[in-house]
Amino acid sequence: MNKRTSLYSRAGVDIDKANRLVTSIKDLVSSTYTKGVITEIGGFAGLFALDQDKYGNPVLVSSTDGVGTKLKIAFKTGKHDTVGIDLVAMCVNDIVVTGAVPLFFLDYFATGKLKEAAAQAVIMGIVEGCKQAGCALIGGETAEMPGMYPEDEYDLAGFAVGVVERARIIDGSEISVGHEIIGIASSGLHSNGYSLVRKLIFQDLGLRVNDTVEEIPGGTVGEVLLTPTRIYVRPVLNLLKSFNVHGIVHITGGGFQDNIPRILPDQCKAVINRGSWFIPPIFKFLQRKGKIPEEEMLRTFNCGIGMIIIVPSSDTQEVLFQLKALNEEAFLLGHIRKREQDEPPVVFKGEALF
Repeated sequence: MNKRTSLYSRAGVDIDKANRLVTSIKDLVSSTYTKGVITEIGGFAGLFALDQDKYGNPVLVSSTDGVGTKLKIAFKTGKHDTVGIDLVAMCVNDIVVTGAVPLFFLDYFATGKLKEAAAQAVIMGIVEGCKQAGCALIGGETAEMPGMYPEDEYDLAGFAVGVVERARIIDGSEISVGHEIIGIASSGLHSNGYSLVRKLIFQDLGLRVNDTVEEIPGGTVGEVLLTPTRIYVRPVLNLLKSFNVHGIVHITGGGFQDNIPRILPDQCKAVINRGSWFIPPIFKFLQRKGKIPEEEMLRTFNCGIGMIIIVPSSDTQEVLFQLKALNEEAFLLGHIRKREQDEPPVVFKGEALF
């Protein structure tokens, strides 16, 4: 047995190292456990007991996502403790738009050669993301695959499950003319558009991760680009307790144009007022240096808005007030109007953004 293990290790897979990693993170992972978790990490599967007394007609909601080429920034900087937050955010933000409460999360970590310190840092980020989202990290997989990835690189995938009462599912079907569109600020680029960002910043402009640029405050280039994706679970769930929210949109890849139509009834269009929200410096820098057209900016990046809430106009001011009380920066972006035949579902009004 030892000989077989040794041969496998020589081939590039160290089972003992993977086992040590699992042991080292047990306390960290268990710090995310909620009432429903009934297994310890290290088993074949994670078990979660749904509170049957809490739901009359529960519907499970699932999502899976990754971090994309933002990971390349982590590799360049050697800073691995934030991309785990991104991983959780990209999944739970997609779940909460349905009105669901995230219950648990699983991760998949694949690498060419397992570096325990880097893997632990990634998991620390995942744990932090789960705590922000109020869900439990109940399992995962660490795969060491020499030849599939360079030794100093890895890939991540996340999987989240939540629950919502069937009668309280938010799907956009109740959106109607006259409703208003509220945007909640993003923390920066989040986890989209990084292939373009990396080409522009590192290839075209020749910047390095340790450089600082006056036009993009907040730290070094690497630090700004690694700013974690904002997790909107708590503010959104807080709003749902008090208001009739008819539509929620997570602004990710595809930006405004591709994501807002996913919840709009066919007879409705979203009219967005340019200049109604604050655009962080990183977006203006990218647009100016890359000469990126406004339409492409709005379809590639979140441009400062990470989540959109659609509510009756009678609730708008109170929703904005409550978001401010929750320390969220929010803006009235526009309105829902009747969509005429052949009109696009998202229309921008006013002067150019950039």
